[in-house]
Amino acid sequence: MYVLLEREDVIRIPPEKLSENFEKVTEEVTRETFEGRLANGIFNLIITDVEGVEECKIVHGDPGVYQKVKFTTLAFKPELQEIVEGFVCEILEFGAFVRLGSLDGLVHISQVMDDRISYDAGNQRLVGKQSKRDLKVGDKVRARIVTLSFNERVPRDSKIGLTMRQPGVGKFEWLEEAEKEVEKKEKK
Repeated sequence: MYVLLEREDVIRIPPEKLSENFEKVTEEVTRETFEGRLANGIFNLIITDVEGVEECKIVHGDPGVYQKVKFTTLAFKPELQEIVEGFVCEILEFGAFVRLGSLDGLVHISQVMDDRISYDAGNQRLVGKQSKRDLKVGDKVRARIVTLSFNERVPRDSKIGLTMRQPGVGKFEWLEEAEKEVEKKEKK
């Protein structure tokens, strides 16, 4: 889920930037410090409306200054059981990685569809043995978040587990096929 949040935090302004326009430097350092970073299970994507709060503080032995700032952040906050949409960015023999904006989630091969699946390494796709449905790089999908594990030191190591084996989730083409089947049954 994407949310707009107002936050307050402290930034360190390095001494070489103290002679520049202070408002611009405060905004620049705030963005460098928080944009693209993970904190408390929230990924800060875009920082806006930065303003300094209170006067700067100086710490003995540090030539920089510390400024308390208030800002608005557009954040990605994944939650368990949330339905998300993305596209397949990589296929491996153990599953598919789905790009969810700033992060990738993994759909384990056992969670792709209700069928036995084979990995077609040559064509980079997962294929259902009976249904002949396939999943390949670039396919748009809808999935449910089933596990979350955040690594704040290395956000790229955070893990989001997804499933596409429930009603209403899967590859968009499969969902459209399911809707058409329901419409056919309703007409009869």
